[in-house]
This record gives sequence, structure tokens and C-alpha cells, in this order.
Amino acid sequence: MNGSNPDAVVTRRVALLVVDGVSMLDVAAPSEVFAESRHSSRNYDLVVCSPDGKNVTTGSGLPLQADSNAHDEGPLDTVIITGGCSLPNRTLTPEHISAARHLASRARRVASVCTGAFVLGAAGLLDGRKATTHWHHTQRLQELYPRAEIIHDSELVSDGNLITSAGEGAGIALTLQLLKDDQGEKVHSVVARDLVVYQPQSAEPADEAATAPRNPVVRKLTEEIVADPSAQYTLTDLAVRAAVSPRHLSRLFQEELQITPAKFVEQVRFDTARSLLDRGASVTDTAFMSGFGSMETLRRAFIARLGVSPRAYQHRFKTA
Repeated sequence: MNGSNPDAVVTRRVALLVVDGVSMLDVAAPSEVFAESRHSSRNYDLVVCSPDGKNVTTGSGLPLQADSNAHDEGPLDTVIITGGCSLPNRTLTPEHISAARHLASRARRVASVCTGAFVLGAAGLLDGRKATTHWHHTQRLQELYPRAEIIHDSELVSDGNLITSAGEGAGIALTLQLLKDDQGEKVHSVVARDLVVYQPQSAEPADEAATAPRNPVVRKLTEEIVADPSAQYTLTDLAVRAAVSPRHLSRLFQEELQITPAKFVEQVRFDTARSLLDRGASVTDTAFMSGFGSMETLRRAFIARLGVSPRAYQHRFKTA
């Protein structure tokens, strides 16, 4: 007998590297995902590190307490390099770069959220590797670090023990992937469904948006939008169809639905897209059939509302 306990909880130490200007979402998303997995057979000990051990100020102006000096950290399971809006356009300090290198050298795997990839690049950790970042900054990342292969259209990119994510909202998807790698599909699915509210769609797209308004003008327009969400529906177009002024039409929508015409159209298109994805439609077809017009516009809508890309949403809930 070796005295080991097969039911013992394994604790993995995870370091989050932060500096002034860090996105609060880059810190909160991994923290919440790992916290949701606390009932599994593996726990995560999260530590917030700064290059000098001092507290930092987030990009939104909120103070963030640092737990330790990054250079004092010993062996780690995972290091997550956080990002911030200003990172792509500022010169990183030697201390920031040194802290990233030290943590990476002590960790089993390295990850970045959004523009945190720029820190990895400055530290030489992207050389010869595939990576991604926020879609708006992929070209700049490639120009700054030509020895890396920057992927422009993926939410997550894994290359060996390196995993990078595109956009702040992708921090949830990133950490869920780390969780899946550690503990498998079952724990991953439970945590994902706890964090992302999934509401099964009906066979008819956009039923939730169609609330049968009493006003005949609004009712007629909403029925047309639900019937064909891919058509053009600017406020002016809708006002012409209804033979009223744009201002009057906006007032009617607010009175009947407590929402603007543009927001109603957006909701119908989003609900339609979810329904199409639930039924197995491709992301490309979904983007055009639901009226978003492009995969990037559809992707932004899903990231804003659910925190995951359309492709990740479809994969995550395909068995729901």
C-alpha cells in the first residue's frame, strides 16, 4: 500500500499576470470559470501577480489587488497573461516582459486572453508558434512578431502547451478549454451550462421576439421582420413601409414593445441565428440567412450576448 487516496482533491496553481490598464474581464472570466469547477476532483488555486507585487489599476479605473510578485512564483500549473485595450499600442516595460518570461518558464502551460498575446510576443514566446488575439489587432500582432503564425479567424488557437484567445469575451471559452483539457467533457459541459444560460429554441425562429403587438402598424412590421429577418430594415425603410415618420415609428415600438425598431430587428436576427445553429446550419449559412450579413457581424453578436463565438456555441450545446 502506498497510502495514496484516489479521491484526494488535486490542486493546480494558476497565475494571472496583471499590469496597470488590465481588462477586468480578462481577470474575472478565468476566475469565475475555475471557481465553478470547485466541486470537481481538481481545484484551482488562483493567484494574481504583478511584475513588482504592487496593486494595479484596471482599464476601467477600478483598483485590483495583486497577491504576489510574479518573480517570486515557483512551480505553476498554468500562467494566464491578461490583456488590456492599450497593450497593442504601447511599449511594454522590461519588468512586464521579464515577469511573463519567468512565469512561463515555471508553468506547465501558457495562455493569453485577448491582447495578452502582445506580451507573449514581446517575451519571445510566440516565435515559431501559432496564436491569435482580438480580431482588430491580429494584423498588428503579425507585423510586430513575424516569426509567429497569427490566425485571424479563430476564437482559440492551441499550439503545444500554448493557447491564445481572440477577444475579451473569449476568456471564458479559453478557460473552459483549459478545464476540458484537465478534467474532460463532463466537467466542462456542467461548468459551461452553469455560466452560459442556454434556452432551447423552438422549431420556428424568433418566436420570443414576436409578441403580437396590439397596434396594427407595429404588428404588421414585426410579422414582416420575423418572416424574413435577412431583408434590409433600417429605421427609414421601416418608416416608409409603415407610412409614418421615423420618430413616430420609434415611439410606437417603445409604447408597444419597450424596444427600438433596430433592437427588435437585432433580437429577431439573433434568435433566428440561434435556432439555425441549433438545427445544424453552418456558421456561414446562418450569418446570411439570419440577416447578419457576415460571419464577423454574427460573431460579434454572439460574443456580446453569450460570451462565445457561434461555432463554439454550436459545439458546446450540440448535445443539449
